Amino acid sequence: MIEHFGDKLVEKIRKTKSFLCLGIDPHLDLIPEIFNNNSNENYIKKVETFCFSLLETVIGIIPAVKPQIALFEQLGPEGMSLLSSLCKYAHSKGFLVIMDAKRGDIGSTSKAYARAYLGKNAPFPSDALTVNPWLGLDSLEPFFSKAQDTGSGLFILVHTSNKGSQDIQEVLINRDLKCYEHLANILKPIIEKNNGQSGLSSIGIVSGATYKEQAISLRRILPTAPFLIPGYGAQGASASEACAPLLTDQSYSGLKNFGLINASRSVLFPKNSYSVNSIVEWQDEILTELEKTNDILINTKTKESLINDKIKTT
Repeated sequence: MIEHFGDKLVEKIRKTKSFLCLGIDPHLDLIPEIFNNNSNENYIKKVETFCFSLLETVIGIIPAVKPQIALFEQLGPEGMSLLSSLCKYAHSKGFLVIMDAKRGDIGSTSKAYARAYLGKNAPFPSDALTVNPWLGLDSLEPFFSKAQDTGSGLFILVHTSNKGSQDIQEVLINRDLKCYEHLANILKPIIEKNNGQSGLSSIGIVSGATYKEQAISLRRILPTAPFLIPGYGAQGASASEACAPLLTDQSYSGLKNFGLINASRSVLFPKNSYSVNSIVEWQDEILTELEKTNDILINTKTKESLINDKIKTT
């Protein structure tokens, strides 16, 4: 029986009691000196030790990790080989792997991208892939097909966290409808067609935490879509803004709006991690930061859910 990404996501979130997705973003200039193994610059070994030490630290604590493919591509063939090994290791330790590649093209090119990332037998095995829809729905068809065949998921860029997203995504199509809302409306039947037994779809969207009102609007349009929410932490969004589209609300047919809030630099590179004397000490600092972030998000979500419930009963 083919697995279903939405159902797996619900299971992982419930098991870990977390909806934090940890971005695996090995910025070469931010990795602490403790990972420099010798006097010569050996970026591959540095990144490899950093990434695997990171995964070992967070096993069983969070549901998902999200490698940023560009930070491995910049290292050439060895970097891509490392990425493949990292994906396989993460799966062996029970993480969902979301490949942040933002792929999107037409015809056979999209089909090739889908083969590269989706499914356990892919060269870079991922449970879900971020995809760019701005070439039109036909550019997404190969991804939809491969995701269905492999029980994988997709996160479609609908409203991103960067300031420049307003240049296109916020443009009014008519008096009442913005471009990102139009995209959500045409994705809605596809998303709902791919709902699993949990009620959550395998087709989700990316909605930046830096645009809270837009995220809430998207949740109303797409009640069964899992949300991948970047922008929390280093990009400036608060926990309240990040949690907004995850809140349970009876107007969404009583669904628990599962999704993932991504944190990368704020967890990967805490200030105290630069003064440690060993990788073990570094792991303690990362774990402390991760648990603090988890607690903040969970407490924020619980508090805002209670406020919403109170509003609905008054």
